[in-house]
Amino acid sequence: MNPLMLDHIVKRYAGHTAVDHLSLEVEEGEIYGLLGANGAGKTTTMRMVLGLIHPDEGSIRYHGQPYRTELQAMMGYLPEERGLYPKVKISDQMLYLAQLRGMKAADARQSLDYWLQRFDAMEYREKRIEELSKGNQQKMGFVAAVIHRPKILILDEAFSGLDPVNVEMLKQVVLELRKEGTAILFSTHRMEHVEELCRHITVLRRSKPVLQGDLNEIKNSYPREKVVLRTATEVQGLDTIEGVTEVVRQDSGRYMIRIEQEQAAQQILQLAMSQGAVDQFEVKEPTLNEIFIKVVGSSHE
Repeated sequence: MNPLMLDHIVKRYAGHTAVDHLSLEVEEGEIYGLLGANGAGKTTTMRMVLGLIHPDEGSIRYHGQPYRTELQAMMGYLPEERGLYPKVKISDQMLYLAQLRGMKAADARQSLDYWLQRFDAMEYREKRIEELSKGNQQKMGFVAAVIHRPKILILDEAFSGLDPVNVEMLKQVVLELRKEGTAILFSTHRMEHVEELCRHITVLRRSKPVLQGDLNEIKNSYPREKVVLRTATEVQGLDTIEGVTEVVRQDSGRYMIRIEQEQAAQQILQLAMSQGAVDQFEVKEPTLNEIFIKVVGSSHE
């Protein structure tokens, strides 16, 4: 039985449907991507998973069981709006939160030390949140979410405010949690992070799931419409090939070519080779960001 199963859940507010018949399952040791523009229903979904609000229709099951208060001990949550107390010492509030989730004091202290060392942040133990940079506040928020070793973890914009070094550090921790069997529901606007971390995704548009499934299968179902070509000399006549809709030559000598039919790619290669050496040729699959824009549209809900 999977750790987290949502079965046709619906949530309405005063005539407005915030989540409309959403179903998904997060397996043990999986990072599941929940995507959508602002207002699409992601936060409402996460709040229902956490038991903060309840669906009007449908059901949520945790290892096959309905929600109960005791489940709070097995769930962790990193919200987009950080929820730590700015004027309370980090050690005090971390230990308090861990014990609220059922940890013994000694175990909580040991876990706190582990995570502070893991993030090279032991020096912050006796500091207040308001004394830290935004990035370090984010790391402390993550520690608060995982200090009790949850079996189900909800991450909402987990990498927001972090520099590239700390993004990579946090990614590695998330991957380690996945390897340990944690079921992770992951929401972000950074599609490249989803492509790197997630196997399955759901895209919400105006409260409804409009795209779901295995990420690789989804990407393979969309046509490849971009060719990357790099040559030592300029290639003449690319824009005359049938199926080529745009040709952009960059300063590096690389061409970005848009096509509306994949057979045009071989004609591009043949033409380039007939005029000189080809250093790079690639027919690129669509990125998740491109697919997202096609499905959701460029307008925000």
